[in-house]
Parts: sequence; C-alpha cells; structure tokens
Amino acid sequence: MSPQNHKNNLTPKNMESNGYSTGKIMAKEARNHSSPCESMDSMPWFGMDIGGTLCKLVYFEPKDITRDEANAEVETLKNIRRYLTKNSAYGKTGHRDTHLQMNNVRIRGRQGTLHFIRFPTSEMGNFLALAKSKGMANLVTTVCATGGGAFKFEDNFKKEVNMNLAKFDELHSLIRGMLYIETTNPHECYYWSNPTDNSKCQKVPYDFSEPYPFLLVNIGSGVSILAVYGPENFKRISGTSLGGGTFLGLCCLLTGCNTFEEAIELATGGDNTKVDKLVKDIYGGDYGPFGLPGDLVASSFGQMNSKDRRNTVTKEDLARATLVTITNNIGSIARMCAVNEKIERVVFAGNFLRVNPISMKLLAYAMDYWSKGTLKALFLEHEGYFGAVGCLLQFNGESS
Repeated sequence: MSPQNHKNNLTPKNMESNGYSTGKIMAKEARNHSSPCESMDSMPWFGMDIGGTLCKLVYFEPKDITRDEANAEVETLKNIRRYLTKNSAYGKTGHRDTHLQMNNVRIRGRQGTLHFIRFPTSEMGNFLALAKSKGMANLVTTVCATGGGAFKFEDNFKKEVNMNLAKFDELHSLIRGMLYIETTNPHECYYWSNPTDNSKCQKVPYDFSEPYPFLLVNIGSGVSILAVYGPENFKRISGTSLGGGTFLGLCCLLTGCNTFEEAIELATGGDNTKVDKLVKDIYGGDYGPFGLPGDLVASSFGQMNSKDRRNTVTKEDLARATLVTITNNIGSIARMCAVNEKIERVVFAGNFLRVNPISMKLLAYAMDYWSKGTLKALFLEHEGYFGAVGCLLQFNGESS
C-alpha cells in the first residue's frame, strides 16, 4: 500500500486560532453529516470492512420507527432484524460482539442501535448464502464497504446476491469511524497502568477530547501507521507486513491451531523465554552501557538453534514467542514513527488486539520504557470495527 495524504484547508493550527476545538469538530460532523433526505434510505443499513483475515460488519437498527413505518415494514426486514439482533452467533464462525453494542446513537438522521458482527473472510461464501436465504438482496441493492475485500469480492456480491458495493477509502473510513465512536462513547479510549505488574495492572479511561496530533497504528493482517493532524488531515507514514495475519499463520504452522482465539489461548499459557534468547543469555545480566535490561529479548527464537531446546519447548511456548516477536516489532516501528513525527500519543487499534491483553500490555510497557515516559500507548474498545462504521457514515444510498 502506498502512502496516502488526505488534507483540507482546516489544519489543527488554524482550527484552534478560529476558536474551534478540533476534538469536537468531528463529533458535530458525525451528528450532522447527512442531509434530511438520507434518512429515507431503505433499511437495513450495513457497513462492511472486508479485511484479509477477518470481515467486520456493523448493522444499524433504527429505534425511532414511526407507526406508519412499522405498518409498511415488510416481513423480510422484520425477520432480518430479529435474526441479527436476537443471536450472538451465526453458524460456526460468525459472532456478534454484544459487549460492544452501542445504544441511542444517531446516524444519517436516524436514532438507533449499532451492532458489531465479525466472521472470517474465508467464510464470505457462507455469508452471501445466508444473505440470500434471508432475503436481504430483495431489500438492499447497495452495501457500503471498505478494505481490500470490497474489491476482491465485488463480483461475488453482484453475481450471487445482486448487491452492489459502494466502496470507500480504507484509511479515510478508519479515521472517520474511530473519531465518531470515540466522541459518541465516553469510555472508548483507555491506557494500561502498571502493565508489567499483574497485581496492579488495570485499564484507565483516557480523555481523548483534544486528540491532535496522534499516531494511529492499525494492526490487522498487516500494519498501517497513520499520523493524524485533523479529521481530514492525515498521512500514512509507515507500516509492516508482519501483523496479525503473520502471528496467526506462524502459530498455525508451529502449533497446529486453526483460529486466532486458539492461538491466543495457547500464548496465554506459554513462556517465550524458553524460545527467545534474552540479553542476560548473552551478557550474563544487564547490558549497562546501553541501558538494556537482562530480561529484554535480544534474539527472537534465538534458542531454537539448539536441538535440546527444541525438544523441551511446548506449543504454548512457541505461540507466546510468536506473539511477543510480532508485538515487539510493531512497537519498535511505532515508537520510531512517533519520534520522527514528534507525536506523543500513539493509538493502537485493529483486531489483532481483540482478546489479546498480552500484546496491549507489551506495547504499553515498551512505549513508556523506551521513551522514558514521554510516549503514551492508548487503546480503543471497538478495536477493529472503525472502518466498517466509517464507510456506513459516508454512505448516501448510491454505489460508487
């Protein structure tokens, strides 16, 4: 993916000089970004972020339905609503994250509830079959979508369920969705205090009302790093191909697991020091001249060149070492980008962080330790759903 730079004439500096709070502009825009006619768009409303590993789907359920609308609502739409909102699992691989549900939100002139659903992108065929069996194609002709899969599966949607995809820029949707949810959900942003001490470590809310500038590290199958200076003023400054897809792929090869959840569960019970070579394994302790503590990883998988070591490690150890390797690499790149851009707030998002407190705490510790307390690692409750929300906000009922 090549670097992108989206700008308008409202920079952080001239916004503030004109009396605007940049943190509040996006909230106002999110509430008023639609015209009245858009509230007449036919239901149901879906936003999709089709990634390389996981597909994220948001469904907006209106709660301000008038009596006339209720009388006119077709039975198919009622069935779809019941199916999506009364279940937390769909088949073997689809899940609704009920703990993330957002009530009383306003989107495109309507008041309602946002539901968050995910399934492996490899199951897209089953999703389309489900959409067809539930009659979604009879009600919706166009669905807003972002991510690489919006291009990859465009023909499948058209041929199999006669739906068009309105495609939106992935990074723009990511920023828009993140800022909308953060300004709508007062408990969205947080950090980890005392990340290396399990007895004291806890999530602490963070006031993100004045956010700019900040670094956004989006960890999906791969990683994109954005420097964000305003709602429409950001650029992609770096990234890495070693992301969540790498972690899962390597764990499948090394341990025989099949899902991200299985890989994380294995890593939770493992010990990476049986796989990695630490500074103390090389120097016998701390490396004082350069301030390197003895328990710092000096070489990921560095002990696996020994047959004796290989014979003693477990699947759990290998999974933990893989997770630490990927996380440390992401943290190192993020820190360098923050220093280069002179940005103190680093926001980590993406589905790699779902059910993954190990990586979050590693990132929190690394940002704080290596910056001597000048960099703050921040996290978000809705992790990987921002792209799906962002394209839903932009959709005006027409295909791109």
